[in-house]
Amino acid sequence: MAITREEVLHVARLARLALSEEEVDRLRDQIGNILDYIRQLDTLDTREVVPTSHAVEMGTPFRDDSVCPFGDKEAILSNAPDRFEDFFRVPRILED
Repeated sequence: MAITREEVLHVARLARLALSEEEVDRLRDQIGNILDYIRQLDTLDTREVVPTSHAVEMGTPFRDDSVCPFGDKEAILSNAPDRFEDFFRVPRILED
């Protein structure tokens, strides 16, 4: 499956990666090869395969909810590179 340079650049921007022209071309080829390889799964006949969410049957582990002390809030927030009152401030990632 062919992937375009624009798609590679879009994914790189979402991942906050700075790529050289050579890296964009190399990744375009590599991602295309990976997608072609995965496309081989389309040829498998899975009509008789029962859908599963896990390869091994397992239950859901439960535990009792319990209230416990969180720790020293000021000591935890002192590690924040950017802080606003009692919150960690992080860079905006959503676009308008």
